[in-house]
Amino acid sequence: MNEAAERGQREGQDSKPTTAAARDAMLAAVYDELRQAATRLLRRDAPYLTLQPTELVNEAALRLMKLDRMSFADRQHFFATGARVLRQAMIDAIRARRARKRQAPEVSVTAQGEAAIDVEALDAALVRLEAASPELARLVELRFFAGLSVPEIAELWQESESTVKRRWKAARLWLAAELRD
Repeated sequence: MNEAAERGQREGQDSKPTTAAARDAMLAAVYDELRQAATRLLRRDAPYLTLQPTELVNEAALRLMKLDRMSFADRQHFFATGARVLRQAMIDAIRARRARKRQAPEVSVTAQGEAAIDVEALDAALVRLEAASPELARLVELRFFAGLSVPEIAELWQESESTVKRRWKAARLWLAAELRD
């Protein structure tokens, strides 16, 4: 297990819930970045979803505010949680759209330099990847749902770019095999 994963386990075991004021301050600090991520995420498929980036981020912010028992170690942890909540909010919007329209078009998402992938298929694959490797699942979330580049993730995680590139390569191979089936 790497240092970041061990730190996350330790923090999850012995830390107290983040205060509402601290959570709100972290939300204010990352709100613009989450909005940029939502803009990138919805750029291709927003017309089908009738969902605006601000709506998606506001929904994510409301969900984050409800996590009153959650402990956030730092800005990195909060942003990663924000990316996950953004993903969940988008999946919920897609499912609601599909429930209203039987033949709703597929909604896809792309990471920088990657092919488009159906969001629901990616979400299902991410659930399986999380069971095998939570760290790789977080990396995929940050690439696809937060729209971060490898250098940005390396900076966020305080790791070398080569380490993040190696993990990204492993995650891509796993996803390619999983989505092919």
